[in-house]
Amino acid sequence: MRVLPQSERPLDGLTVVDFSQFLSGPLCALKLADLGARVIKVERPGVGDLCRHLYLSDTDIDGDNSLFHAINRNKESVTADLRDEGDRAALRRLLADADVMIQNFRPGVIERQGFGYEAVREINPRIIYGSISGYGEEGEWKDLPGQDLLAQARSGLLWLTGSAEDDPTPMGLAVADMLAGNALALGIVAALAGRGIHGRGALVQTSLLEAMIDFQFEVLSTHLNDGNRLPERSAVNGAHAYLGAPYGVYKTADGWLALAMTPSLKVLAELLEVDGLDAYYDDAAAMMTKRDEIKSVLARQIETRSTSDWLARLQPADIWCSEVLSWPELRASDSYRRLDPEQTILRNGTVRLDMLRAPIRINGATLKSERAAPELGQDTDRVLGPKRPPAAAQ
Repeated sequence: MRVLPQSERPLDGLTVVDFSQFLSGPLCALKLADLGARVIKVERPGVGDLCRHLYLSDTDIDGDNSLFHAINRNKESVTADLRDEGDRAALRRLLADADVMIQNFRPGVIERQGFGYEAVREINPRIIYGSISGYGEEGEWKDLPGQDLLAQARSGLLWLTGSAEDDPTPMGLAVADMLAGNALALGIVAALAGRGIHGRGALVQTSLLEAMIDFQFEVLSTHLNDGNRLPERSAVNGAHAYLGAPYGVYKTADGWLALAMTPSLKVLAELLEVDGLDAYYDDAAAMMTKRDEIKSVLARQIETRSTSDWLARLQPADIWCSEVLSWPELRASDSYRRLDPEQTILRNGTVRLDMLRAPIRINGATLKSERAAPELGQDTDRVLGPKRPPAAAQ
């Protein structure tokens, strides 16, 4: 699949100064970089973004962990001590000509360093200033750690996920960070478009909690308009608290089968050769009120055949179903190969890194980039000017 040249990317020519760390802010900056923006990552001298050494596994690649490489590719790195006036002055000069600034410190921290929105707007009135917090800038939670699992826990998602008797179940990845980063990227792109119309900068804010609330808008909207009744999770093969049988994931003779929609329970039962569900065929409400009874009957029968046998029987009859794949099985699929989501890049010309590209295509071309995550401070002199004297001891 063709790779879109840098000169054709929609944000080519824009500069982003990224003060953020860990995952949510850097993910936002990565999205903008893949769309063509120049992203300059500001890190602490000698230490850098703490994510450089926050290991998801024992995989170390050229001195940094795999997560850092994944979310900081296609960027530049400068080091600056925000306590040092010389470094702060250099950053102010950089921001004067920038289009976007991103930060994800706890409320009040970046302001104390002299780079809050009001201070930066005085330097550059046209700046688009993106900010991610844990729980917003006000309220009893504003000073609590804005960490992904904690945001999932406070959002209700852990309570919603799984079957009725399951313990609170988090998602198996940093979903709050990722959703907040994507939300901020969308807001920043919208603000940039607005600036092109009216010439004004903007403050764009989101939080991990807002991202998690928005993630649940489908079910929360139902809750808010259904007398505030809480949904009851299925006790059997739970998958969606508000959906009835057969919706769920079922064990087969050799794996798992995801079952979503069916033209009718009668059609499904006949295809599965299931007896004992006749009483529910003409009772649409039973798909929810008798959900667990129906799913238990289905589960016993589905376990008697292989996944491929069921797919061959159900899919031609317009039963919405799928095999449950592992990562190796996904990567071996024709659809995965045709989407071409992977890219290989080199760091320092020798260290090979296998990465994923941005999930969008423009004019039929992908947004792959050969630039690896930067070494700490590798672009400081080129971006901020000649090396400054070291900061005075604090």
